[in-house]
Amino acid sequence: MFKQIRVLETGFNPGAWNMALDEALLTNLADHDTPILRIYGWQPPCVSIGYFQSMEEEVDVLKCSNMGVDVVRRITGGGAVLHEFELTYTFITKNYPANIDESYQLICEPVVLCLNRLGYKAKYVPLNDIVVDNKKVSGNAQTRKNNTLLQHGTILLAVDIEKMFSMLKVPSEKIKDKMIKDVKARVTGINRSFEEVASNLKESFAEIFGAQIIKDTLSGKEKKDTEKLVIEKYSSRQWNWRK
Repeated sequence: MFKQIRVLETGFNPGAWNMALDEALLTNLADHDTPILRIYGWQPPCVSIGYFQSMEEEVDVLKCSNMGVDVVRRITGGGAVLHEFELTYTFITKNYPANIDESYQLICEPVVLCLNRLGYKAKYVPLNDIVVDNKKVSGNAQTRKNNTLLQHGTILLAVDIEKMFSMLKVPSEKIKDKMIKDVKARVTGINRSFEEVASNLKESFAEIFGAQIIKDTLSGKEKKDTEKLVIEKYSSRQWNWRK
């Protein structure tokens, strides 16, 4: 499907920078460009909220601040997520099915293969989850802009559900306890290293799409656009607290 995939391994960075780079790569992908697979992590940990959520209603921002955890709004939908013990990927392409279900399935396929290569029996569950033994190990989200699709998602290496819920606003302790119990029953980490998963993920994208992997670094324009978006958008109250 793709002759080549440009791979960017951008390391561990703050939430605002991670989301700014995603948008910069999405905006800069030209019609003739090869698709991009970006692999990254988060440092410090970060709570991201979906595009349509309210920071005020969803997140205990003061608690996050006290614990040294970033907060940021994504350009994709979905719920609040604590990014800490995980590998995150972004895939950006101009060549994708118009049907949303089909596009999720297409891009989740190499993630499933990656997990299977690591010895798990993973499967894709529509619309945007990947499960192992009926427990979610990967959540994914999309946006489309200028005939370009961006899908990003997580592969959970480990989970600290109590920590996550300590930073989210939940109506009562009783409800919080029930939610923690429920999530523990539905979500798990794969207990593998970031490096091992990254290596298998690159190989899986190459295999599924019959593509050559081209390892690359960010261009000057991509870096410049990212820094601009960090300052003007992803670090701003106007964006993160928008209604």
